[in-house]
Amino acid sequence: MIESGLAYIVLLVLIASAIVLAEKKTQARLFAYLPSIVILYFTVMLFSTFGVWQKTPEITATYAALKANLLPAMIFLLLLSADIRHIAKLGKKMILTFLLASVSIAIGFIVMFALLHTYFEPDSWRAFAALSGSWMGGTGNMVAIQGALNVPDSKMGYALLIDSIDYAIWVMILLALVPFAGKFNRWTKSDTSVIDEVGEKLALKQQEQKSTPLSLFTLLSAAGLISVTAQWLAALLPTTDFLTQTTWVVIIATLAGIGVAMTPLARMPGSMRLGNMMLYLLVALIASRANFAELAEAPLYIMAGFIIITVHALVMVLFARLFRLDLFSVGIASLANIGGVASAPILASAYSKALIPIGILMAMMGYILGTFGGLMVGKVLEMIGG
Repeated sequence: MIESGLAYIVLLVLIASAIVLAEKKTQARLFAYLPSIVILYFTVMLFSTFGVWQKTPEITATYAALKANLLPAMIFLLLLSADIRHIAKLGKKMILTFLLASVSIAIGFIVMFALLHTYFEPDSWRAFAALSGSWMGGTGNMVAIQGALNVPDSKMGYALLIDSIDYAIWVMILLALVPFAGKFNRWTKSDTSVIDEVGEKLALKQQEQKSTPLSLFTLLSAAGLISVTAQWLAALLPTTDFLTQTTWVVIIATLAGIGVAMTPLARMPGSMRLGNMMLYLLVALIASRANFAELAEAPLYIMAGFIIITVHALVMVLFARLFRLDLFSVGIASLANIGGVASAPILASAYSKALIPIGILMAMMGYILGTFGGLMVGKVLEMIGG
């Protein structure tokens, strides 16, 4: 039984490393439908359930310090690859489609919670707010909102459960719809010439070139500086029940990442790699405070996830008809929101290899908007639940 803070962190890093290694070496199909970060969460939760470590004062202090300091640094690093100037190359129609997908997902959360909130615990809106951040951006946004809204670690299991099971089925449905693109496009009377042109001409910035010790140390220094500055500034700003000090930290780090993404620092290779390493450690930290005994309401949460996706799909079909959107744009916008940068390119490649950059850039938009969108959804859900 582990009681040392150092041993606790070392074990979490070893578990994360083993899962990443297994994904790279085996290339098993499991990882295509169940992301390694989700497997990491439930693996660490399993260790926690069996009491491999205890919540000693030393481990609790280590957990709190690492989580508080890594969160703003991770947000900053992940956003360095989301240059607004590159995203603008997508064109107005595709950006509009992405925003419509985000709005439809928000509507899905609101409709679902209005129907089912009496069946959940009073503070369940926090977990759904974190999930909405993920489904408008990515896991990094979910972790950011979890910190901003102080979502109990025990409730994050529900969010990740929905994020894995419901998401996997939605990916399969979208891939299965690819052969019907022609019929759908004729029904919506859409014009795909703009997409074909963007796909051929889009020059995607290659952020993850070979990193060097200089680039890694520079990025780590910048991320550390942002983390310290964000926490310092947040302590000076006014707070409310919703807009807490941690919420301010998340907002400041997000704005810093968006701004610095347009500077030469963002061209230094390694930011996404470092950001993902921090994300994996943060997810492992969150999972280490939960256990499977706390997932008694799993079927209800999974059903809630399917309601959200159903509403999202129906609203997107309506938008497609009204704005004459094609199936590719609708599908990619949906998956760029719900699946993020890991899965949007997969669906894009099912249409054409030339369209992969569009999927990546759309997913990058989610990194920028997911945290703010999730916080807004959370406010509405709080009002419904109150």
